[in-house]
Amino acid sequence: MAEHGAHITAASVVDDQPSIFEVVAQDSLMTAVRPALQHVVKVLAESNPAHYSFFWRWFDEIFTLLDLLLQQHYLSKTSASFSENFYGLKRIVMGDTQKLQRLASAGLPKQQLWKSIMFLVLLPYLKVKLEKLVSSLREEDEYSIHPPSSLWKQFYRAFLAAYPFVNMAWEGWFLVQQLRYILGKAQHHSPLLSLAGVRLGRLTVQDIQALEHKAAEASVTPQPASSSIGEKIKSALKKAMGGAALSLSKGLSVGVFFLQFLEWWYSSENQETIKSLTALPTPPPPVHLNYNSDSPLLPKMKTVCPLCRKNRVNDTVLATSGYVFCYRCVFNYVRSHQACPITGYPTEVQHLIKLYSPEN
Repeated sequence: MAEHGAHITAASVVDDQPSIFEVVAQDSLMTAVRPALQHVVKVLAESNPAHYSFFWRWFDEIFTLLDLLLQQHYLSKTSASFSENFYGLKRIVMGDTQKLQRLASAGLPKQQLWKSIMFLVLLPYLKVKLEKLVSSLREEDEYSIHPPSSLWKQFYRAFLAAYPFVNMAWEGWFLVQQLRYILGKAQHHSPLLSLAGVRLGRLTVQDIQALEHKAAEASVTPQPASSSIGEKIKSALKKAMGGAALSLSKGLSVGVFFLQFLEWWYSSENQETIKSLTALPTPPPPVHLNYNSDSPLLPKMKTVCPLCRKNRVNDTVLATSGYVFCYRCVFNYVRSHQACPITGYPTEVQHLIKLYSPEN
């Protein structure tokens, strides 16, 4: 039995294939970075909505741009993504023999590089946006924002019914590929690597020496005395992008363990422990608002919605601020602005809580 399972923890001598534990660990690294950074941005936005709400509202796009810069830098300089390089792995072009194999310092060829970027950066971004769309459609379906006979409602209800099965098939595809990799029946633990035309391998001694030599050579390379303005601008932009990517990678390398700690701290398994450790009294209402009768934000009548200035219909409270609105008014506002209309606190649709009185 030990002989049959040896390839799970030890790489093959021929192709130096990494173990399943290494590839799963590098996959989980970038998965842990996004929620940890998202929590940091959320804390900043809640502490100062005027300055940091922009980063919360456009977090997905900003993260994708930084991820693109980071992955492009590593793929072109080390033939690996950030997480793969962190665990001492590299991407090897399929079809390369052991004798003609490129060193990691040479970077990936353009075709494999852009395919890798598409699957590392663009695909996760689209998946996040699709999940948010599904969540939004479920909210609309639950509270019947569209008329029951609407053709659009029938379409997105069919979409919501099919999405779990499509998602299950997608995750099952990855699971089957990982099982085949564990059993030694496949060279890729992820089907996306196969689509990109690469496989993962460990860095060799020659790779490490070449990477160190390239880094030392780049730090002492002199600039040509005579060059055109266009070349100087291009060189300056290239240096700026490389410097930004390098700074980002160094910062992630230093903070990766802290980010993984944040992921553990805010995981669902520890929520009960967190609640017991951070149990605090209910905070008072916001004190920085103007409560006098001349305030343009709050209506004089307590039964009036601050948005439509009419008697509230389907009373709904925002969990982030405690103010009550009409459901339809606050739903449309939060979906468009991701903020409380009164306080400006970062808010999402799931923070809406419907209120029910005995008269209902």
